[in-house]
Amino acid sequence: MYASLKSIGGYAPKNILSNADLEKMVDTTDEWIEKRTGIKERRIASKDEDTSDLGVKAALLAIERAGIDKDEIDLIICATLSPDYLCMPSTACVIAGKLDIQNVMAFDISAACSGFVYMLSMAKAFIESGAKKNILLIGAEKISSVVDYTDRGTCILFGDGAGAAIIGVTEDKNEAIIDIHASADGRYGDLLITPGCGSKYPCSQETLDKKLNFIKMSGNDVYKIAVKTLTSDVIDILESNNLSVSQIDHFIPHQANFRIIEAVRAKLDFPVEKTVLTVAKYGNTSAASIPMAINDAYEEGRIKKGDLMLLDTFGGGFTWASALVRFGGN
Repeated sequence: MYASLKSIGGYAPKNILSNADLEKMVDTTDEWIEKRTGIKERRIASKDEDTSDLGVKAALLAIERAGIDKDEIDLIICATLSPDYLCMPSTACVIAGKLDIQNVMAFDISAACSGFVYMLSMAKAFIESGAKKNILLIGAEKISSVVDYTDRGTCILFGDGAGAAIIGVTEDKNEAIIDIHASADGRYGDLLITPGCGSKYPCSQETLDKKLNFIKMSGNDVYKIAVKTLTSDVIDILESNNLSVSQIDHFIPHQANFRIIEAVRAKLDFPVEKTVLTVAKYGNTSAASIPMAINDAYEEGRIKKGDLMLLDTFGGGFTWASALVRFGGN
């Protein structure tokens, strides 16, 4: 028995924050943002939309496209760096409640932008061990809740959104998740971090005054390590599976920054037409980035049943992951 990505769903909030809007908020320009990041706009959730609400909307679409009843789902995993609640309940449990899915295992993982591919690895193991049959994966982010909109180094990068997938059982190897490589190196944690409101710096007036509850990033350092790591990880997973770039139908990288994507694409010689790009309209949506990109390509009619996708992602921790996934949906 193999694990298969049976369906994909996505949701982007209606509110658009353009580069022109940011020009009025911080010392930056539309030209500078687009040149440095490739981002033109990003979506921002409304005040009455929680991370779980975004996840529910993506999940409902994925469930519908999978052609299953929600009661057939036997595991829910959510990846997020912007959960509804700091400690508990998990956002996965909140989503389960809103979907009225009862008596199933539900939990969150924290792997930042690598979260969706980390979840794929877990789902593959659950399915192939025979422990579960239909797993709902959700990458959901309301990053606007943890971004300092006076910090031009971070506020230009991030947006809100959600992506979801159903991972199910198949006997057809041509519909299977082939391989996943996932890893981490905690030595670089301080380069991309939300320092405050955990046990190290508990929430206090001092914590809030220092804005430690917001994302902090050393942009240049992250860029250099990301390009090197993403490139080497793709080379490794292709060599491990005796595959070449020409055999990949869709290269779907984490949508953090166009310059990073382009540097990796060029080093690996992936054709532009095979590379899925959504960073211009969504910005960096962290754990939602990969599934939202898959969903966009699917809705555009680019991804067909049996197509081989190469996913590649890098995030805070540092964490990184790559995956070779055949699309098992219709």
